[in-house]
Amino acid sequence: MARTVLHLANTRGHANHGWLNSFHTFSFAGYNNPERVHFGALRVLNDDTVAGGMGFGKHPHDNMEIISIPLSGDLEHQDSMGNKTVIRQHDVQVMSAGTGVAHSEKNHNPKQEVKFLQIWVFPKERGIKPNYGQETFAPEARHNQLLQVVSPAGEGTNPHINQDAWFHIGNLDKGFTTDYVIKKAGNGVYAFVLEGDVTINGQALHRRDGFGIWETDKLAISADSNAELLLMEVPMEF
Repeated sequence: MARTVLHLANTRGHANHGWLNSFHTFSFAGYNNPERVHFGALRVLNDDTVAGGMGFGKHPHDNMEIISIPLSGDLEHQDSMGNKTVIRQHDVQVMSAGTGVAHSEKNHNPKQEVKFLQIWVFPKERGIKPNYGQETFAPEARHNQLLQVVSPAGEGTNPHINQDAWFHIGNLDKGFTTDYVIKKAGNGVYAFVLEGDVTINGQALHRRDGFGIWETDKLAISADSNAELLLMEVPMEF
């Protein structure tokens, strides 16, 4: 029997700093919920809106896999590895912090908000050389299918992270159904509904709801409206 955890959108932690409006699925900064520290190797899922021209100054990370997924607007990234780029909707950016990296993120536009997901995953190996990856995915490639956008190091052409984890994004039409098969035994999946309404293994979910599932080998997914869905498969033990 599959085990599950449900995190409704309106139960997330919330911090509004004026320039930054952030919703936290898991404990982060001033939001501390001992029942929501992580889901397996998934440590942080922040749903951030940054005001025009504002952002996060240069700050360090180590031994964490960091994934950024812009939902709208343009996010400017700069890091100590020498990368300076702008990531936009339909891009996925990954960074293995490893032995240590410093980076800054700011809204590239002075007047328009940028909305993005900031996701942290515990690494498979500690102390690796820092690494950076970025890719643009055509919207039509995820229409009525779950498009793989993040994969483990050494597998495929997706941006790679230092963990046995796979991320998929789908834009699903109302009435569309599909199955997701777990790729590695012992992994679980955390589903996050970006837009619309879906049902996963009989659980109805709505915009910004999160649903974790483990001790199963397959998820049954149906779109109850036009929907956008992010699936994050991660090890439950690491």
